[in-house]
Amino acid sequence: MIASSPDAPLMGASSEVGRLCTVLLHRPGPELRRLTPRNNDQLLFDGVPWVDRAQEEHDAFAQALADRGVEVLHLDRLLAEVLSFPSARAELIAAAVDDPRLGATLQRSTTTHLSGMDPEQLAGTLIAGLAHDELRGGRGLAYEVMERGDFVVPPLPNLLFTRDSSVWVGDQVAVTSLAMPARHRESTITAAVYAHHPRFAGVNQLYGAHLEHLEGGDVLLLAEGVVAVGVGERTTPGGAERLARRLFARRLAHTVLVVPIAQQRATMHLDTIATMVDVDAMVMYPAVADSLVAWTVTAPDGSPDLPADDADVTELAVAGPQPFLTAAASAMGIDRLRVIDTGLDPVTAEREQWDDGNNTLALAPRLAVAYERNTVTNAALEAAGIEVVRIAGSELGSGRGGPRCMSCPVARDPL
Repeated sequence: MIASSPDAPLMGASSEVGRLCTVLLHRPGPELRRLTPRNNDQLLFDGVPWVDRAQEEHDAFAQALADRGVEVLHLDRLLAEVLSFPSARAELIAAAVDDPRLGATLQRSTTTHLSGMDPEQLAGTLIAGLAHDELRGGRGLAYEVMERGDFVVPPLPNLLFTRDSSVWVGDQVAVTSLAMPARHRESTITAAVYAHHPRFAGVNQLYGAHLEHLEGGDVLLLAEGVVAVGVGERTTPGGAERLARRLFARRLAHTVLVVPIAQQRATMHLDTIATMVDVDAMVMYPAVADSLVAWTVTAPDGSPDLPADDADVTELAVAGPQPFLTAAASAMGIDRLRVIDTGLDPVTAEREQWDDGNNTLALAPRLAVAYERNTVTNAALEAAGIEVVRIAGSELGSGRGGPRCMSCPVARDPL
């Protein structure tokens, strides 16, 4: 399922725990300095982070990956490189001004302003946003009634969480459809990088931002051919179904487990309550371990001749619900899926889940990155034979995301 050629880097992933080769990160920057107590809720942060410290923490995270042989790609650098191509520039500028708040006159003047920037300046502005008093030649009624600090182009502080806007399944990449309005342009940027950057030439896009809501944090590659999709606050059942159709049509999976999760911020994605740390083991929030269920979705009649277009797959076989752990083990072809028993008391478990204790990034089987502050969860992982690479995250976590949320694996070795 993973594509490779003699003259192109390996790309693709068929599991959560195969040795991590290449990862896509975004170092937090000026976009985080736009957060204030007035707008942080709208921009989906639970506080106003100390930006310098967040950058130090992220740099240490990236270095920890590099120290273990992982190639680290930075999204802002890739974006600047694709903005040297006229088609990419036009596409991303149009997306930035496609906002009904602005009106036609302000859209035109903003387009002119952005078009005059060099690729690096434009990349920085598309990410950090553009305030009213930073716009040269602003015109129109909407411009006149704005306050000086209002955003003509809003910032994208959640771009930090690169797993949400794309996820690789086999040798194809799903550019996702983000549910929250504050995040819609993230998918536009990610899609442009995959479509225009030479590094990704020839890569097929499995999904798109125009489709039903689906977020990468809800997609777990349990084993080759087995994909779990959480449905809740961010991913809809329709998004899970669309992904399943495409996975089956392109022979990237034989089973999709659809897992309902609570529609609340503390459990916004499936990876906030469970992540893989070994080929047959995951760390899971104790409060849901016994109650989580799954619907098992497979291709119709196991047909050996599926069409290339997902729209032609008219029926899906749906069974369940079953306990998630039972359904997962069956789909993976193993006796049982081990759960790391944290043994946490309910209060500690809730605190560490809120602090992304279950949101680990596997670098290889039995090797995972985790926030250092989740001391009890990390001790339980180590007692279960999982080596833990601890990183600081006091400021990075203010957007409710851990090491897995902050990283999009571009290439993993097959198991």
